[in-house]
Amino acid sequence: MEVRLFPNSMRPGTGLKPRREAQRPLLPQHARHCPVLEAGSALGFLVYPPLERIESFYVGYQGDGKYQLTYFLNASQSQGAAIFSVALHLPMGSIGIVREQLTFMSKEHPVSPETAMALTRTFIVPEDLGTPAGGISLRGATNFQTPSGWDTVYTPVFNMIERPVPPMMVIRVETDWYAHESEFRYVLQPGEGINCAHNIPIGQVCFVPREEITARDCTPEELAAIKQSKEEFFREKAATKQTTGYGLEYSPHYLRKSRSQKT
Repeated sequence: MEVRLFPNSMRPGTGLKPRREAQRPLLPQHARHCPVLEAGSALGFLVYPPLERIESFYVGYQGDGKYQLTYFLNASQSQGAAIFSVALHLPMGSIGIVREQLTFMSKEHPVSPETAMALTRTFIVPEDLGTPAGGISLRGATNFQTPSGWDTVYTPVFNMIERPVPPMMVIRVETDWYAHESEFRYVLQPGEGINCAHNIPIGQVCFVPREEITARDCTPEELAAIKQSKEEFFREKAATKQTTGYGLEYSPHYLRKSRSQKT
């Protein structure tokens, strides 16, 4: 199955390409010997923000319909310098216009107001703010076009267990006919925010066929075959146990069996 990639329309050519990654840096080391966990982490592709290597931004929710995005530039080895900040105030009762207040914070790297607002719209979707309260949509650097009959599912990064982790609303888009710009819809509490950098993924995508699924009960013969298969698996798993240098016992049987299915 082939999925075609096309860039962020507002900033083509920026940001890392999507990639598979089975590792999660803050998971315990014994997770390295859990192939089903790694396979879950590697499902689909990680998506990155449309940022150059020296750029980053922070977007936060202050409550009462107030959001703030701050753009940073790290042109040297020192800590990134804040270039500008955009405060966005949603109208009361969702009726009216969104008020935007732009503040410049650096004289060394001047940018025009038009450029600052264009960058803001490149990183987030202002029209999605506050749906629901605290909701914010981050734009990805890469978009996807799937084959006929396949959809793209946009999710948070799987198996990221660092706290606090803001919840995200999972969406499914028919990307075989709709040229959808990648968006990841997080929901923040007042005082929370998200740091975005060149090498930090903002979400994950996977692809699913748009076909009906029929569920039925197993026959007695099928149940017997499943029971036999389960008994054989656990018997062989116990026979192939290994011990790491740190005293952790694990069995590579599942991984070996999985690889044998692909040959």
